[in-house]
Amino acid sequence: MTDASLSPLQIQAMAQAAREASRRLATTSGALRSAVLRRLAGLLEAQAPALLAANAEDVAAGGALPPATLQRLKLDDAKLAAMAQGVGAVADLPDPLHRVQLHRELDEGLELTRVACPLGVLCVVFEARPDALIQISALALKSGNAVLLKGGREAARSNAALLAAVRQALAEEGLPEDAVQGLPDREAVAALLQRPDLVDLVIPRGSRELVLSLQAATRIPVLGHADGICHMYLDAAADTAMAVALVRDAKLQYPAACNAVETVLIHRRAAARLLPALVADLAPRGVELRGCAACRALEPALAEATDADWDTEYGAPILALKIVEDLDGALAHIRAHGSGHTEAIVTEDHAAASRFLAEVDAAGVFHNASTRFADGFRYGFGAEVGISTGRIHARGPVGLEGLLSYRYLLLGHGHRVEDYSGPAARPFRHRDLGGDLGNDPGGDPDSGV
Repeated sequence: MTDASLSPLQIQAMAQAAREASRRLATTSGALRSAVLRRLAGLLEAQAPALLAANAEDVAAGGALPPATLQRLKLDDAKLAAMAQGVGAVADLPDPLHRVQLHRELDEGLELTRVACPLGVLCVVFEARPDALIQISALALKSGNAVLLKGGREAARSNAALLAAVRQALAEEGLPEDAVQGLPDREAVAALLQRPDLVDLVIPRGSRELVLSLQAATRIPVLGHADGICHMYLDAAADTAMAVALVRDAKLQYPAACNAVETVLIHRRAAARLLPALVADLAPRGVELRGCAACRALEPALAEATDADWDTEYGAPILALKIVEDLDGALAHIRAHGSGHTEAIVTEDHAAASRFLAEVDAAGVFHNASTRFADGFRYGFGAEVGISTGRIHARGPVGLEGLLSYRYLLLGHGHRVEDYSGPAARPFRHRDLGGDLGNDPGGDPDSGV
């Protein structure tokens, strides 16, 4: 990613080049798009020393950053290997383009199909997390979309090195490098937010402030989530060992993640059993525990939780604890303070679990599992461009399907609407045709038909 500012005309030219590249991608074979990703996975492994060196410069320059931000920023051998693995996993997924979602005979000789197609051009803004660049690029290319990327300044060197690898993979497979481009600054993003003719979807990955600012600044659809305030409710019938292990995993496996748990709710009848076990497990591990008055009555050493704690995404080893009367109390708290991201219940009571799963309105609702499972790679999507807490188009971890739209294709033989109107109107058949609703033989270069 370049540091030089560009003029509005230059930014427009970048977006227009992305549009042209997206048209090319939309008509390429799935095999070719997967080949780009496999080449990229190889480049990530081959260029690991240079990539880690660039990242080390970013980390050294970001010494004053918050610990959670530094954790997201830092790359190591394990993260690079996971990035390459994720790219390979996306490459191995079935081609999402040209798939027939509906095949219907409207009348004899008049057939309608609905076929998956790319959205077009994505604009993705993300903060100090260079691995996001690779995840986003892989999913965009696999789904036939072009993407304009603006990463955080804290990761400028890392992003530039990773972007160069993506563009190298495209060029070596004969596809336009402009399918993936880096935006130089916030002014470039601001200019594109006013161009719904050039950008089809905006995806922010970062702080609440970032997401809300982009949503307020554009008429282009914005996919994302402003908060990751995730809860884990420990029911009266929760197994103690399981509850402690799941809270530990959800809080400490990666505290900076948006799917880390921030508030644990405990059924009043189980509090005397569960709360001391949680404190004994988490406090020695360096977790700052903040409890409600009822919690502090049982564990006086807890810090006092304030009303603000129930609405805070810490992104750090800090955990709010609250005793609720029962399942109704837990559901009410989640309705009041949840962000619609991921909520979990720990219980051996099937009826309580069923009610929780049915009544909690969130992108992910789990039973006896860590909130950290809310992730595109873990769901088998290969990766994710982000997590959406909205209810339209895509929800939860957004993989390939969230980057697709569709077209209706109608094949006739001189059919006229007037023949289906008036007193002697010909009736429609509206008969769904059988067969595999897979790749479109007329549109997929891989079909061999």
